[in-house]
Amino acid sequence: MSKAIETKKVQVQEIADKFSAAGSIVVVDYRGLTVAQVTELRKQLREAGVEFKVYKNTLTRRAAEAAGLEGINEFLTGPNAIAFSNEDVVAPAKIINEFAKKNEALEIKAGIIEGTVASVEDVKALAELPSREGLLSMLLSVLQAPVRNFALATKAVAEQKEEQGA
Repeated sequence: MSKAIETKKVQVQEIADKFSAAGSIVVVDYRGLTVAQVTELRKQLREAGVEFKVYKNTLTRRAAEAAGLEGINEFLTGPNAIAFSNEDVVAPAKIINEFAKKNEALEIKAGIIEGTVASVEDVKALAELPSREGLLSMLLSVLQAPVRNFALATKAVAEQKEEQGA
């Protein structure tokens, strides 16, 4: 086999591994963005631990098939960039959605969330969710409310007894 074919097979396997390992993936059309804008987007994504790559569509389609995610292939037309996140499922959707609001040239095409192909609406809905820390703080406040209410009721009863005894 030729060296070019071997190189392409390695690339397809690398992309397929990224598809399999990622918690979430967002596919975007970056046509119309300036180099400075793409650099800024890459910087924001890198800071959040998200990998942002441009691959040939044919290689990406083959990798998606190898990873069992053929549903994403219909969105792989034209110039695409793909954001892969292994840790934070919400991060790529949130960063790209915010960036797309400021830069209308960036278009979200589709995504993969926890191994399921997601539409543009699904990706935007994911982007609107609070961060993991925000969700944890909401959960903590919900769990603290009964204890806080019990403490306030106990204090009120103790104060009332004090007033009656005095």
